[in-house]
Amino acid sequence: MTDTLPSPDAAAAAPARTARLPLLDVARGAAILGTLATNVWIFTGPTAEWGVLSGGTAGTSFGSFADAAESVVRLLANGKFLSLLTVLFGAGLAIQYAAAARRGQPWPGRYRWRALFLFAEGTAHFLLVFAWDVLMGYAVTALLVARLLTRSEAALRRVMWWTAGAHLALMGLLTAALAASGPQEDSGVPRDVAELYARGSYLDQVGFRVEHAAVFRMEPVLTFLLLVFLFLLGVRLFRAGAFGDDATGRRIRGRLLAWGLGLGLPLTVAASWAGPDFFLLDRYVAGPLTALGYLGLLGALVDRVRRPGPVLNGLTAVGRTALSAYVLQNLLCVLVSYGIGLGLADRLGPSWHPWWVMGLWAAVCAALMAGSTLWLRCFTAGPLESVQRWALRRR
Repeated sequence: MTDTLPSPDAAAAAPARTARLPLLDVARGAAILGTLATNVWIFTGPTAEWGVLSGGTAGTSFGSFADAAESVVRLLANGKFLSLLTVLFGAGLAIQYAAAARRGQPWPGRYRWRALFLFAEGTAHFLLVFAWDVLMGYAVTALLVARLLTRSEAALRRVMWWTAGAHLALMGLLTAALAASGPQEDSGVPRDVAELYARGSYLDQVGFRVEHAAVFRMEPVLTFLLLVFLFLLGVRLFRAGAFGDDATGRRIRGRLLAWGLGLGLPLTVAASWAGPDFFLLDRYVAGPLTALGYLGLLGALVDRVRRPGPVLNGLTAVGRTALSAYVLQNLLCVLVSYGIGLGLADRLGPSWHPWWVMGLWAAVCAALMAGSTLWLRCFTAGPLESVQRWALRRR
């Protein structure tokens, strides 16, 4: 299939712009750090990456103040910031499409190599750092959505709502099946996973990911329809002007805030209280709804800030170095939590849980905001972003 020029109606719908949209960088930075608020519990759990499959990262409990604090953090983060990041990735794709349209360049053209390079980066990240990588799924989805952007706006709307409906039906059926099946017996761990992450070698951990790659790569397959929907939603929000610093943008963000939090948070609380059988509804239905509310909330905060301080500047810097920050935050958690580094997940144990986990999240966030701010004073892009640009230029 040959490259095509952007379709006339879609190219016209893409707003022309030459400057960065501040809200995009802030929201992207918040989404990156917010995903860590979910993943940090994986790194610090006794069975680490395998704990997701055995329910080690689920549950809502208010038996003590510590349990309540952990439950609230999990409830506010689970699936929300990942969905926000996915919407923003779609908006970024729309920006690149609009740039190609203005220059009269074929599409997807060079973008295919960008997506393939992202897939390679995600594969390396999955094997060497973190089993629940999202970059591979983003790359595959981007290849499909990039091709869809050459179609008419009406066609994009049909695909967007069809994928949303199909995803909701799938989550409903899977949730009904889980609820009907009753309590599940523990199928056991393939080996002593806790020992592997506490005292095993780095190569053993890499081998464990390879051995169970089909299971660890389950999430992007299960949520592929959701990824397509959120990508296209990001495209639509960008073209509608949702990220702009004007009356149109503020009006759209106000609606996102009201509907997203008004529907998403109650559904999150209900699904969480309903028990682990409703985990899919919590993460993959309530999560995306709440993410739109978070986007509206971030927009409202940015609109009211007259002089950005260190927090807002730090989020902006993280957003501009999002790929590097995402990989680095996971690498830092590996080195702090696993036995190949400081081994704090095993050494601190339940006695310091959950406070040390929250402290780790806060420390990594502060380090990333400070580090990315200093980096951008000397360079125009993050380390991995620069490597990507260099490789694509050579191609």
